[in-house]
Formats: sequence, C-alpha cells, structure tokens
Amino acid sequence: MTSRAGILRLGMMVALSLVAACGLPRSGPNKKEIYAGAVERGGNAHVIYVNDHVTRTTNFVPAYGFSSSFRNAGQVGADEIRAGDVLGLSIWENVDDGLLTSLGTSSTSLQEIQVDSAGYIFVPYAGRIRAAGNSPDQLREIITQRLSAQTPDPQVTVSRVAGNGATVSVMGKVMAQGVYPIERPTRTLSAMLAGAGGVSIEPEIAVVTVKRGNEQGKVWLTDLYSSRANDIAVRPGDIILVEEDQRSFTALGAIGGQTRVPLGNDMINAVEAIAMVGGLATALADPKGVFVLRDEPESVASRVLGKPVYGTQRMAYVLDLTRPNGLFLARDFLIRDSDTIYVTEAPYVQWNKTIAAITGSVDSADSVASFGE
Repeated sequence: MTSRAGILRLGMMVALSLVAACGLPRSGPNKKEIYAGAVERGGNAHVIYVNDHVTRTTNFVPAYGFSSSFRNAGQVGADEIRAGDVLGLSIWENVDDGLLTSLGTSSTSLQEIQVDSAGYIFVPYAGRIRAAGNSPDQLREIITQRLSAQTPDPQVTVSRVAGNGATVSVMGKVMAQGVYPIERPTRTLSAMLAGAGGVSIEPEIAVVTVKRGNEQGKVWLTDLYSSRANDIAVRPGDIILVEEDQRSFTALGAIGGQTRVPLGNDMINAVEAIAMVGGLATALADPKGVFVLRDEPESVASRVLGKPVYGTQRMAYVLDLTRPNGLFLARDFLIRDSDTIYVTEAPYVQWNKTIAAITGSVDSADSVASFGE
C-alpha cells in the first residue's frame, strides 16, 4: 500500500508540475512573450527602449483649439436684422385721414412682422422691403422713403421685438440647455455659456465644442477663460456642446490597481500615471518590465525609428526603472490618450507560483494516498 501511495503521489506531482508550468494564473504576458512579438522577430510591434531621443520625439500632446476661421470671425451686430427676426413698426402721418391711420388718429402700429427666410418684410403701401442686413434705423429710412411718395412727411419707428434670426444652440453639460439669441451681452462664447447658466461639471474636465457649418473646433473650458484668443465670437446657427473629456489611459498588470484612468487637461508622465493607480505591486512587479503600448502616428514613428515607415505603427515602449536614469526617463515620458501601461511580473513570481502549486498539490496527494490506504 505504501508503494502504491508513493507512486500515486509522484504521479500527481509530475502532472501538477506540468499544469503549473503552462497554466498558472497570471496578469498577462511576460517580457519574453512581448519581445517575441517584435517586428524583428516576425511580429507586428516595435519594441523600443525609452531613452532621451524617444522622450523628445514622442512628447507631444494633441492640443485643442480653434482654427483661424473661428478666431477671425467678427461679432454679430446686435442691431443687425436677420431672417427670422420679428419687428415692430409704428407709423405717424401728418394728415387726418392717412393711408394707414384710422379717422381721428395720427398713428398706427404694425406688430410682429416676421422677416421671411429670404430676408424681406411686407409693409402696406411701401411694398416688399429687404430688411435683413439692415439696422432698425436703416430700415426706418427705407420705409419712410417708400411712404413719402404717398403720404406727406411720414414718421416711422422700427424695433426688434425678438431676435430669433440670430440664435445659437447650447447643449450638453450646461445648467440650462436651449436655443439662445445673440444679444449685446452674449456675443462671445464665454458670455453665451454664462447665459446658459454655466457648465454643470468640473471645469478641469469640461471641453467646449463649437460646430459651425461643416467645421468644428474645441477648447478646454479652463483655456477658454485663461486665453482671450479662445473666446471667439458666436455666429448665428452655431451649436455649442459642453461635454466631459473622454481621453484616458489604461493600466494593467502587476500594479496597485487595474483600471481606466481619465487624463483630464493635464500632461501626465509615466511616473505620475503609475502613481495614480497605486504604484508597482512590490511583491509582483518587475521594474525592468514597464511597457507603454501605443498606436503611434506615422510621422512620430518614423522619427523614433530613424527610418521612414508608412501608416500608424504599434509601439511597445520599454521603461527600465532600475537603470541609473530610469526614473528620470519615466518622468520625462508623457502619457497620451488611449495608451496602455502594462507592468510585467518579476520572473521569480511565476517560480513561486509553481512551487506553491506543487507543494500544495503534495499535501493533496498525501490526502489522496491516505484515503487509498
């Protein structure tokens, strides 16, 4: 029976050793497996050790901002009449029985005259008149001139009852979404946002997008307030969208926490990014195997590799924190949107797991053997 138990125990140890060697749980590939995927070995990723050249070449952060067409657009004249505006007219005639006035009255009011889509209004006895593009005072002179041929010395006043022809739509993370007229106090982007009650999220993560025709531009809310050049003039038909920035990086492997982390509007380096997720797991992490996985645009990849490449390239940047300048290089290496930070396990970790699996299995084998006896 003892011989049988020993054989059983030995067989289970061999089987479990094989299982432990190829099927132990782990957080992801090890360094050797990542290097095996390098272009030089027939893979499709460039494995690059980070040095000063790499940090200088890759350290750009795509910036938000408005194009010159947005910045150079002039403010809408607060008094300029546009298609869709509603006007109010008052006309005085210097006769007892005028064209438009009733007997015994000297004036008449024509309220809620809407400027049509072509920019015209109709005034009795004056005909169809182009209103859009004129100020109320200019339109007053045109109507007065038209009526002067039919009634002596008419007096006309023109006012904008509602400025529906010059509006913008404000949507997203604001206190009061809606369609707002462009008025004297709200002719710039910051003023229009204030008119909508301001943003409803933290300013540090708020991005403001302005869509104008087939173009669009976006800016951080904090940059909007800090730089006057970003406070562009709003134009009729603009769509203003406030949303939370979606840029982020992902952290995986032998670190304090595996998660997706928002970038916000700050420039974050590799050291800060690792710290944000709890740092390297002391009992697991290999400080020589910190990888930043990224799809690099053609122009940057060509400069990093020192040769022309075509199309977006998969890059696996290696940070060896044990080198004399390793932490400095990690501090200088900026993290970008959609990056993946992956920390490999130290080689001895897998060995310890194997030993633990074997020794644990021996105890199980003893139990089985005892049961067999």
